Amino acid sequence: MNAVRAGFRRGLIELRQAYTNAPDLIGQFVTPAITLGVLFLLRDRMYNDGELSIAELAVPGLLGSIIAFNGMYALLNVLVLDREDGTLLRAKAVPKGMVGYFTGKIVATSGTVVAQVVIVLVVGMLIIGGSSLSGLGAVATFVWVVALGMLAVLPFGAILGSVLDTRTAFLLTMPLMGLIAISGIFYPITALPGWLQVVGQAFPMYWLGLGMRSALLPADAVVIEIDQSWRHLETVAVLGVWAVVGLLIAPVVLRRMAGRESGAAMAERREKAMQRAF
Repeated sequence: MNAVRAGFRRGLIELRQAYTNAPDLIGQFVTPAITLGVLFLLRDRMYNDGELSIAELAVPGLLGSIIAFNGMYALLNVLVLDREDGTLLRAKAVPKGMVGYFTGKIVATSGTVVAQVVIVLVVGMLIIGGSSLSGLGAVATFVWVVALGMLAVLPFGAILGSVLDTRTAFLLTMPLMGLIAISGIFYPITALPGWLQVVGQAFPMYWLGLGMRSALLPADAVVIEIDQSWRHLETVAVLGVWAVVGLLIAPVVLRRMAGRESGAAMAERREKAMQRAF
């Protein structure tokens, strides 16, 4: 418990640093800001002659993509960097240091993603409109979608961060962007070919976008979804399966990764990184 408390304090410190450091703030919000700017220009373009604009339909999907992409990639990236610069090795040298380290990273990553979601939601509602948390049911849906979505993606960020290096972690960005593109995040998945709809529904991105739309859009917007339903039970099932699988695998992978950490291994990774740089 002492290690968990220390990790929690560490996570809060890292979270405060992230929101008081200009480069970190730019890195967190430059992509959502650009996306919101594009959607602002599309705010008067109606979807299929309906009452909602393309921008209003896309904002919930943007929030879902922030949870899916940043929730996984932020933890993945920090693990890769901390393995290479010795941070993880120093944590291992402290009694129960790995418990405190991972607690801190989970707190910092979760806090960062939740803050991004809330800020982007508020800004989107102000400049685009169409999205609202009208009623306790919508608020409850928003909360459980965010919470279950984080549980579904964070463990896989830890798993990938334990096995990848800087170069392969960077190359992973393109497949992740491809998954977002076929997951109905920025336009209804029903516009895609049937086989792509099946692929998109196998991953958390689609269900996060669907859950956000069910919480933020009017009830009649459901007509653009598959089976004209928000499919909450299916959302819980798919995200729950990803969460359970990730939570079962992540501790095993993390223990093995921590056990292999040594000064020699860190020096070898650093040398390879320097060779790639030059």
